[in-house]
Amino acid sequence: MPLWTCFQCGAQFPGSDAPPRACLICEDERQFVNWQGQNFLTREEMRARYKIAFRDDLGIVGLRVEPSFAIGQRALLLPEADGCVMWDCVPLATDEAVAHVRALGGLKAIAVSHPHFYGAVADWSEAFGGVPVYLHGDDRAFVTRPHPSIVPWSGETQKLSDDITLLRTGGHFPGATVLHWTKAAEGRGALFVGDIAMVAMDRRHVSFMYSYPNYIPLGAAAVRRIADVIAPLAFDRIFGAWWDRNIAAGAKAAFAASVARHLAAIA
Repeated sequence: MPLWTCFQCGAQFPGSDAPPRACLICEDERQFVNWQGQNFLTREEMRARYKIAFRDDLGIVGLRVEPSFAIGQRALLLPEADGCVMWDCVPLATDEAVAHVRALGGLKAIAVSHPHFYGAVADWSEAFGGVPVYLHGDDRAFVTRPHPSIVPWSGETQKLSDDITLLRTGGHFPGATVLHWTKAAEGRGALFVGDIAMVAMDRRHVSFMYSYPNYIPLGAAAVRRIADVIAPLAFDRIFGAWWDRNIAAGAKAAFAASVARHLAAIA
């Protein structure tokens, strides 16, 4: 039976003879159903129409579905001695892309910021022998394709290595997660935020939204909680969720200034 991927958001669903009747990600108030109606592609259709493109993004190898598909996010490969951590995910895994990642050291784990970027985590995990997929358990209701590799971690932090830590910030989703990598940016540290804190187009600020397409800002209490989680961390760069949506330097000060700006704007 074919596996199905939502054309609008990129969520993958279990195998069935017919496509799902609806997509719970699209029907949630943070997203939207395609104006032309709900549509799904089989995994085989995805592989026939799309490919995975790799490129450097501020010193880290990234990958994205091309031509741009669904939300259009890119994933990043954080290299360590025993393999890469894939941060966030894309809706497709191809044999060629898997071979390329294997040449870069392979995967030892996958971690995702929130349900909009779960994509094809099960396919990527299976391609590397069932590596663990760390999704915060507070968002378990949004897992569209359950899989044994998923680790529904709980609490506020999850160590992936001595240098890589996941932190639950909440906000965009109850289990919304950022990743802190101490060795990034030549040892100055980097914060990987997905769109939990959206890197703005000026690439000097971040913004905080409950829903981006539906223009629902995040409230003051949620933003203050995010700020409290981030405050103890040392970092000089912020990596967002799309090509080049990064803050290259001075990111900790930029983050603090962005919190203050957001709180003043919604006061």
